[in-house]
Amino acid sequence: MIACSILGLALVIERFLSLKTAKVVPVPLLDEAIMVSRSGVPSAEVVSQLEQNSLLGEVLASGFRALLNNPRATEDELRSGLEGAGRLAAAKLQRYLGALATIASAAPLLGLLGTVIGMIEIFGSQGGDGGMTGGGNPAQLAHGISIALYNTAFGLIVAIPALIFWRYFRARVDGYLLSMEVASERFVRHLLTLRK
Repeated sequence: MIACSILGLALVIERFLSLKTAKVVPVPLLDEAIMVSRSGVPSAEVVSQLEQNSLLGEVLASGFRALLNNPRATEDELRSGLEGAGRLAAAKLQRYLGALATIASAAPLLGLLGTVIGMIEIFGSQGGDGGMTGGGNPAQLAHGISIALYNTAFGLIVAIPALIFWRYFRARVDGYLLSMEVASERFVRHLLTLRK
């Protein structure tokens, strides 16, 4: 359980840092890419700078690269290149979300397992000589049950925030993917005007 809580916290921090808007879809980037390429496809150096800017920059740079490699690229070829880069960007956005979901699902079960094992040990120690002689201490039994139930509570304490953050990051990724899809569609129309 401690390992799940530490791993869950590390994943939440990593996702908060990685899913910043400036690293994924900076607001002015699409307009800047269109402005830079009004008179033609920019140089390979400018395309490399765009690619290193953000995930959206990687997608837009793939469109420029397609035109640099084939100035007469068809609309389908341009769309295909942007879609491939978009799938790679989506995979980067969704990284570690599966692990966070697994922690949210497994933590309550691990807590319940700890509770069951604790209850088995408690009742096993209360049995005495194997008969119903009443040799168990009720206060000790109650204390043991309460300690065993702490396992379930700790599992829920780990699982609930993990689930909340997983849902939050899932919604954030979906929003980013929609923004990238809309930007790519606009960018394809711009690229079509640059074809020779």
